[in-house]
Amino acid sequence: MAHQNVLKGNVANDPHEPSQIPGVTPALKILIVGAGIGGLTAACFLRQQGHKVTLVEKSRFANELGAAVHLTPNANGLLRRLGIIDMESLGANCIEQMTNFSPKSEVREQIDLRSMNQLWQHPWLLAHRVHLHAALKRLATSTDGKGEPAVLRTCSKAIDFDPATASITLEDGEIVIGDVVIGADGVHSRSRQQIDPNITPKSSGQNAFRFMIPRKLVLEDPRTERFAKVNGNLSMWYGKDRRVVMYPCQNNELLNFVALHPTSESQQVDRDQEYTTQTNISILEKVYQDFDDDLVALLSKADVKTLKVWELWDMDQLPTWVNNKLALLGDAAHPFTPHQGQGAGQAMEDAASLAVVLPCGTKQEEVAERLKLYADFRSARAHRIQQFSRLAGRDVVGPVDMMEFTNYNFGHDEWDNSTKLFRKWQWSQKPDLYWRMPVSFGPMPGPRQYFGGSYLNPKGSKFVTGSFKFKTSRTILQNLFPSTSFTFKSPGTVALASFSQTTVQGMKWLGGTGYRHLGLYIHGVQYVQKNGEVLNGTYIPLMFENLAESIVSGREELGVPKLFCSLEICRLATSYNVQAQWQGITFANFTIDGLKDIPALEETGTNESEPGEGIFAYKYIPSTDNLNGTARGQADIEHAVFLPHVSESQVVSSKVTRVMIGETASISFNPGDWEDLPTLHHIVLRLSEIPVYGMVSAMVVEGHGVPDVSSARRID
Repeated sequence: MAHQNVLKGNVANDPHEPSQIPGVTPALKILIVGAGIGGLTAACFLRQQGHKVTLVEKSRFANELGAAVHLTPNANGLLRRLGIIDMESLGANCIEQMTNFSPKSEVREQIDLRSMNQLWQHPWLLAHRVHLHAALKRLATSTDGKGEPAVLRTCSKAIDFDPATASITLEDGEIVIGDVVIGADGVHSRSRQQIDPNITPKSSGQNAFRFMIPRKLVLEDPRTERFAKVNGNLSMWYGKDRRVVMYPCQNNELLNFVALHPTSESQQVDRDQEYTTQTNISILEKVYQDFDDDLVALLSKADVKTLKVWELWDMDQLPTWVNNKLALLGDAAHPFTPHQGQGAGQAMEDAASLAVVLPCGTKQEEVAERLKLYADFRSARAHRIQQFSRLAGRDVVGPVDMMEFTNYNFGHDEWDNSTKLFRKWQWSQKPDLYWRMPVSFGPMPGPRQYFGGSYLNPKGSKFVTGSFKFKTSRTILQNLFPSTSFTFKSPGTVALASFSQTTVQGMKWLGGTGYRHLGLYIHGVQYVQKNGEVLNGTYIPLMFENLAESIVSGREELGVPKLFCSLEICRLATSYNVQAQWQGITFANFTIDGLKDIPALEETGTNESEPGEGIFAYKYIPSTDNLNGTARGQADIEHAVFLPHVSESQVVSSKVTRVMIGETASISFNPGDWEDLPTLHHIVLRLSEIPVYGMVSAMVVEGHGVPDVSSARRID
């Protein structure tokens, strides 16, 4: 299904912040210290936000590490948002299987990950770190793409930082001044000293050998070929206090190894050599001498020239990541042990969150407060996953369930999450904004207030009252849930939703006439009640209707968030087209083509929900009484509503008389601007951000028997 106006790459200027218009405020000068994966990702995002970015990197990039990296769905999604949509073309391969071995190479557990990967919107890839780094570097510094190319200064070591002036001092004495400083300078960060000099990295008690072996070399040896037969296989050998992790990258042609063991058993790290040092095969073989002989034979194939040992660092939690105009990112803020494969991903999430809180138009005097927001948005999740990694790295006999934390790690989009939190913060800065249904989309402009919060001058003013009506990514759809009691039943990032338009006729309460409505239905939703009981159903965040009477009754009596628009229907023999309009402006277009009749179902309503469940809505009525001190923005009534199908079917039985299935369908939105849609622009803009990943079905259903929705009841 075609879809237009999908938000890509950058945070849309918030419609409630008129100051955030490109060109009104000069771009910020952002200094990023460290051009690793986290620093380069931040440069890409911030460049696309319209800022002037300078990367300060101490190395020459002459000795890139030949290690692999997990591009888990939460990280891969951010790359694709940036425009790096096909890491597979750069050699990344999907993970397909996980195998846990005993020290003697006995299979203890084998998990097929191909079906699990269907849960996630973006694939879980295994990539060569050098390829990822190069792709980010190109995107950050290329003259192509949105925004001004970032400036990359290599051989520039930052030795001091001034958070108050957003300046850094280089080793040669040069002082570079900006508006923001991002410390992405790794686990042994110098910038961290400006946050809390008393908290420093400490040894985790483990070292890790890192090296690669050509897969072909392993397959050619009868002793080791069994370990490399399966594409995309993540293999782990667990000992009492040591383990070996192996997985492929570079089109399944290279095998990446991480061999973890007690620090005392291998050479200590030379911190002046990028925290790595060369070691030799004999030490590696000795560390794993009690493991399976075939595994030791596999390890012995490591190239002694590239074999290195890393000390694994940990660190106590910092009380904050920011000081005035300085903020930490990635390992500088939260160093990770490698047991969850989330170190790079969390640095990338930090970068995305930073870009969200620093959109184009951010003023210099706002920087310090915005950086605090970034730390608030990110710290709980980063530290929780940091703790997951510690737990997964505990020395235990037998394999650790590496899938225990997967849903939390993977089922997240930091851009969407930070955008939601940032919008809430923006709204909180103007407590007098009017909040009206549907509250999922934020404060509502109205007859006495512009969308930006300023008040209309009532003298000589005229008004025409109008109200309005709406279908796909879980991480975007869940931002429309009005309370934390609503969640998705599935942890996957792909959700099901429907746009459904219904025309009803012969309604006695309307003198035998009818009306049209168009709604967004979010499927697979559950509501956890205060008593712990769970209700399942479909949530309606918005419904457009073309008749004032049905809108008023639905909003005030039932709590369904209805708005007005005109709905123009064009139905031909094999096609069905709906256009949603306001004052002659078409803002949505839905078309089904190739309609063919199929046998009518026994019973199907027009509610787009699943049998045996129900429909959720959310009722919100603002306070009108200021005499008792009630402030604007507080609710007189605010609660969830549930319409059980079983109760509704007892009132009126709906019977389907005709069903037509379409071959193709298309959806498009055009949010225009505030001049085009003075009361609806903020809603249609949010609808246009919802992507369509693929059609499940498109149909036209006819029947008789329209429920009166009298079974709707309040929840909690």
